[in-house]
Amino acid sequence: MYKSPFNITARTYNGYAAFYLGVSQSDLVQALSYLDESINSLRIALQGAHFGAVAQIEYMLGKAYFYKNLQSSYYYYADLAVYYLLKSKKDGYKADDIPELLGLSYASLGMTMESISAFTEALLVSDDDILLLSIAEQYHAVGQDNAAEQYLFRISQECKDEQIILKSHLLMGKICLDREKYEEAEKEFQFILEKNENSADAYYGLGVIYERKGESAKARA
Repeated sequence: MYKSPFNITARTYNGYAAFYLGVSQSDLVQALSYLDESINSLRIALQGAHFGAVAQIEYMLGKAYFYKNLQSSYYYYADLAVYYLLKSKKDGYKADDIPELLGLSYASLGMTMESISAFTEALLVSDDDILLLSIAEQYHAVGQDNAAEQYLFRISQECKDEQIILKSHLLMGKICLDREKYEEAEKEFQFILEKNENSADAYYGLGVIYERKGESAKARA
C-alpha cells in the first residue's frame, strides 16, 4: 500500500483492518490512532471505488466515525457518522446495526426526535433492553414522560440485566421528581441503593427530594 498509496483495494482492506484493530484496543490513544488510519484509508478508497463497493465503504466510514466520536473527549464526529451511515443506506447497503448507530449518533447531536425514530426502527431488528432504555431517555429529554414510562414498563417486565434495571429506576425517579411525586421518587432511589449502596446518582436524587421538602440537613447529608 505504501508503494502504491492510491491502490483502492489495498486502501479498502487497510481501512477495514485498522477499524477492527481500533475497536479492539484497550488503550485509548492506540484506538484513536487506528481509527484515524481507518478513516484516512477509507476516504481515499471511496474516491476510486467501483459502484458495488461504495455503499459498504460508506457504512464502514460511518462506523469508524461513530467509534471515534465514542472514544474522543469532545464529540465532534457524530455528524459525520450520521452522514456516511445515511449515505450507505441510500446507496442500498443493509446492516442490522445501522439504526442503532444512527440513534446513538443523533442523541450525541441532541437531535432527540431523529434519535427516537432511529431507535424505534432498531427495535424492529432486535427487541433489546438497552434500546428500550435509550428510547425512554430520549422521550424524557423532550418532556414526553408518558411515552418514556411505557418503555420503562417493558424493561421492568422483561429485563434481566441488573445495570439496565437500575438505570431504568433512576430515570423513573427523575420522572417522579419532575412530577413532584416525592414519595414515589424516593422509592425508586432507595431501590437503587439496595442494589448499589454507592450510587452517587441515587444519593443526589434523594438530596433533591429532601431539599424540595425543606429538609436541609438531610439534603446536605
